[in-house]
Amino acid sequence: MERHPLHFQIIDTDLAYDGTQLSSHFALRTLGIRGDSLIAFRGAMDIPPHKIADLEDLRAGETIRGARLVHFIAEHFGVNLETAVLRQRLLVRLAADVINRQADETVVVDGDDLYVGEGKLSVSVAAPSPVSCLIHFGVNLSADQVPVKAATLADLGVNADAFAKDLGQAYVSELESIRGALSKVRGVP
Repeated sequence: MERHPLHFQIIDTDLAYDGTQLSSHFALRTLGIRGDSLIAFRGAMDIPPHKIADLEDLRAGETIRGARLVHFIAEHFGVNLETAVLRQRLLVRLAADVINRQADETVVVDGDDLYVGEGKLSVSVAAPSPVSCLIHFGVNLSADQVPVKAATLADLGVNADAFAKDLGQAYVSELESIRGALSKVRGVP
């Protein structure tokens, strides 16, 4: 079966993230993009409890919101949840690499989150849908309305537009490199 490339696109207009974007065929419904995709956009975030995908956050009564973030929605078809979680962690580590090349302070990865000191810079989740697996990764542009001690790209001196573009390109490149690595080796006894 031939694998199709990952499509990356940035939406130039603001779009508030409320959890409904973490659903099958977001890129197809929104932009007409079919297949594996990574879509970036800016906007507020306020996820109502019935849309929170992380059951531990839901049980703890966590509030997931922020006045302004840069969001990434990845959708991958034909993969299981473990692969999606591995790709989520790859996306987060690539984000740390991109930021640390530009930042005034060091960003640290802890699981699927980014931190600057005690300030949380990101939110992230990977979840299955009936036909695919999805990833939401949001990075704070503002600390307003964030219910925890927050860090922001502005605090780090990182340009949000350049970050979104660089991260999207890095993720596409890394997945293409992985596909290439899969196709160049022979089986061993």
